Amino acid sequence: MKVALYARYSSDNQRDASIEDQLRLWRLHAEKQCWTVVDCYTDRAISGASLLRPGIQELISDATRGKFAIVLAEAMDRLSRDQEDIAGLFKRMAFADVRIVTLSEGDVTHLHVGLKGTMNALFLKDLADKTRRGLRGRIEDGKSGGGLCFGYDVVKQFAANGEPIRGDRTINKAEADVVRRIFADYLCGKSSRTIAFELNREGVPGPGAEWGPSTIHGNPKRGVGILNNELYVGRLVWNRLRYLKDPDTGKRVSRLNPESDWVTLDVPELRIVDQNIWAAVKARQQTLAYDPRPPARTSSMTVGGPGISSPA
Repeated sequence: MKVALYARYSSDNQRDASIEDQLRLWRLHAEKQCWTVVDCYTDRAISGASLLRPGIQELISDATRGKFAIVLAEAMDRLSRDQEDIAGLFKRMAFADVRIVTLSEGDVTHLHVGLKGTMNALFLKDLADKTRRGLRGRIEDGKSGGGLCFGYDVVKQFAANGEPIRGDRTINKAEADVVRRIFADYLCGKSSRTIAFELNREGVPGPGAEWGPSTIHGNPKRGVGILNNELYVGRLVWNRLRYLKDPDTGKRVSRLNPESDWVTLDVPELRIVDQNIWAAVKARQQTLAYDPRPPARTSSMTVGGPGISSPA
């Protein structure tokens, strides 16, 4: 009996060697069953919340071509933690006449797919809820809720028990000077495109590979972009956006939360930009966002009487 091995580990709490550990166990199990291992498929440091993984996609493709008759994995949640995805994978394997066998559940049946799929979906939701609760507690203590924005450095320190203390930041003087320069240039009438061009020409390091206009002007409503980051005026805003995974592409997309759900905290020690400058920038943004002038009309040359113009 030809069998394929599948192994995956998530980046959150496992290590790269766990792939080899899994495959070693699967090979021993296959030998005991007198199965012939024809190939191994792996996904390293990739969440099981989506089937958009190179290893599992290659496995599905080879299964449809009849390369093997059994897929062997540690458990169903190694294949996928998403309820819809695990059901779809089971249907594809059944259509290709391929059995799914795991060390935890044995031969996977419709009953396993229904019960375990639901349990795995609940696990993902519970994990997300716990993570958000932990982040909110960190925010209310005046610490970072994740991610580091331009202008600040991470403060690495440890508690008495050796556990890392997360979420503390300090101002990066060189980057803070760049932030102040951007605000000043914008108030002088320069566009975000001009500012980005000058920073790149001078070789000023930025938050990405190079400065772009959107990095500077961002989106005022969503609070993204250098000119809209309220942390620069000592105000920490969390939960402004929520992120969802597109079920078709697997990419994260952001959605704006109601303002009543935002968590705001004053952190004056992290202020970089003077309040008057911030207010002036906001005023200029509003002026540029609303231009009462009518759109320019293209000139035309009458060639055959009123209402008839020459073609462009």
